[in-house]
Formats: sequence, structure tokens, C-alpha cells
Amino acid sequence: MNISRSKNFIKTIFSFLFINVILLSTVFGNVKNIQAESLLKVNFPRESIVEHLKLHVPKKFKNAWLKAEEGSWEPWLLKQEGFLGRQLLWDPKVEEATLLIGWESRAAWKNISQTEINLVQNDFEKIARKETGENSGNPFPLIFEGELNPE
Repeated sequence: MNISRSKNFIKTIFSFLFINVILLSTVFGNVKNIQAESLLKVNFPRESIVEHLKLHVPKKFKNAWLKAEEGSWEPWLLKQEGFLGRQLLWDPKVEEATLLIGWESRAAWKNISQTEINLVQNDFEKIARKETGENSGNPFPLIFEGELNPE
């Protein structure tokens, strides 16, 4: 009789955990967080700022986008004074990438010359075209640009 109770208890716990896993994966499974090993999640200081970008990234080219990021922006950002870290997120429902890039201050971010940014963007687009088979343009156009203040 005691063994039967234990089996029922284990079945009940397993069922409860299984249902919760399904529920949580349904709720949180729509946005996938893509975090490169060399880039750490950071708790940004209050005086810092977060650059917020959104790109159109079709499902079939998600890996191409990641290769372009890894070959251009990632190594460049890691050398920038005031860079705190970044997160790359991708939403398969709308085929959009969200980039959150942390900077020590707005001044550190805005002190970077537009010429230097254009050079890195050109590298990004060159890699992206190679990976997607596109002949011209930017396969992953910018659809939103903004900034966020940590609270």
C-alpha cells in the first residue's frame, strides 16, 4: 500500500512538472536569445546607456546574420572604449533581430566617428551578402534605432 502511494505521488509530481515545462516553453519560447560566448550579459550601471537596434532577419538567413555579426561588429565592439556588452535576440514570428548594446555613457557611444561605424557596417554587409548569396545592398536592413536608459 505504501509503495502504491509513492508511485502515485511520483506520477503526480512528474505530471505537474511536465505541464509546467510545456506552459513555460509556450510562453517564453517565442523569442530566442542568442548569446555569443565571448559576450557577457551585463548589469548596466545607472549612468550607462543601451543602444537599441532592430533588423529584419528572415528565418532562412538567421545563421548568416549571426556570422556577419561575429565577423564584423563583435570584434570591433570588443575593442571599443566604453563598451559594456551586448545581447542578440531573434523573434521568429516577425523575423526580427533585436540588438541591445551597452555603453558606459552616451558620450562614449557618440564619440565614435560615423566614418568608423560606416567601415564596420560595410564589413558586416559584405559578409552578409556572401552568406546569403545577395549581390548588393544590406540583406539585414535596420528597421529601428533607439536608446534605452537603465533604471
